[in-house]
Amino acid sequence: MLPEAYAWLRAEPGPRMLVEALGLYGARERAGAGSAPEILAWARETGLPYGDDGTPWCGLFMAVVARRAGWAAPARPLWARDWLGFGRPAAAAGLGDVLVFARRGGGHVGLYVGEDARAFHVLGGNQGDAVSIARIARARLLGARRPAWRVAEPANVRPVRLSARGALSADEA
Repeated sequence: MLPEAYAWLRAEPGPRMLVEALGLYGARERAGAGSAPEILAWARETGLPYGDDGTPWCGLFMAVVARRAGWAAPARPLWARDWLGFGRPAAAAGLGDVLVFARRGGGHVGLYVGEDARAFHVLGGNQGDAVSIARIARARLLGARRPAWRVAEPANVRPVRLSARGALSADEA
């Protein structure tokens, strides 16, 4: 269940990737050897070679969300930084945009749900071993990407200003 501070997201009609991601909110990685059956099912659905619970899965989460929304993932979607090639650059991040971050040892990818003065609020996989919303420092952002809409961009793709609640995420893996 979404935290109360983000309950408004359930009323958003799109973008489609955001709607698909919200449907997976709360999925958790199982501690210890192996992975949660749901996460392994995403790998089968996308045809990606996802391994055990030692493998970061933010890119896998994004790949299944993109697929269900009708978008093609980048060639190597398990590599978070490869999402910098998805869609087109967004001059300013808006609701449902793909955000790519630097992190120690690699990168992290998720969807924009809002921002405050210090951080982006990101809906993503492998955030505390779950699909969750985390605050990630603005300074870590490598790029914001927006799907290359085939018809018209959804009207609700916009910057969303939120209150700064909770600690900043330091390492999503």
